[in-house]
Amino acid sequence: MTRRRFARVAVALLALLVVTAPAPASAGHRIISIVPAVTEMLFAIGAGPEVVAVSSYDRYPEAVGALPRVGALLDPDVERILSLAPDLVVVYGSQSHLIAQLEGARIPVFSYRHGGLADVTATMRALGRRTDHAREADAAADAVERRLEAIRDRVRERPRPRTLLVFGRGPLTLRNVYAAGGVGFLHDLLTLAGGEDVFGDVPRESVQTTTETLLARAPEVILEIRAEAPADVERERRVWAALPSVPAVRANRIQFLTGSEMVVPGPRVVEAAERLARALHPEAFEGRP
Repeated sequence: MTRRRFARVAVALLALLVVTAPAPASAGHRIISIVPAVTEMLFAIGAGPEVVAVSSYDRYPEAVGALPRVGALLDPDVERILSLAPDLVVVYGSQSHLIAQLEGARIPVFSYRHGGLADVTATMRALGRRTDHAREADAAADAVERRLEAIRDRVRERPRPRTLLVFGRGPLTLRNVYAAGGVGFLHDLLTLAGGEDVFGDVPRESVQTTTETLLARAPEVILEIRAEAPADVERERRVWAALPSVPAVRANRIQFLTGSEMVVPGPRVVEAAERLARALHPEAFEGRP
């Protein structure tokens, strides 16, 4: 083989290698989320494949079922978190001790705090920037905001019933009743869905109320939201019969809305808002599946 021909063959082989050699795999991220709402956001913005562990309470999306668990707000498993070698850990802003431990190990954190409805999409966008998914995050957040605005428009001109939004109470009793106050995502969801929060004047996310206060506030609608349905919904509904002078009880306007989307301030707030709106204004959705 002549020197010139050898050179041509060598160049051709080199070109073939360049074309067929596999591109190096992207390192990506290794993300741990202790916050179920943020876990849902990560999957919604396309960062789900980078999540390597979640909290004890994560249930959605289905893919989290196969991931390791690393504790939650009150019992984070620091040793296990460190063993998974994350390069980002999503924590609650109140977990100051955990944050200090992670920062001491030079592991970046994304600190989350509960807020209002607008904070859901703001957090999605911030996560997108932090995880190199800014474009997907902006698109997902825009879609959530458009759908929420469509629900707001559907009920905007309708009368706003005075509504008690309950998210906790003792089984088969009206003791330890916790309801949405005048700030936070539950209050925002209720008002967007066309209701007037009976505790809208209380500047707290939650209000522990008494039967005397409920009588005084006189809600026209009572909505109870829970992550899981009670064992006997009808028996729980009949508990409210102890307050027959309350307008909602007299008119039998008491509903249970169950599902994790009702209590987790993540991308599924759209589903929660529509369910609340349908409960308050069923006539606005007539003819719509």
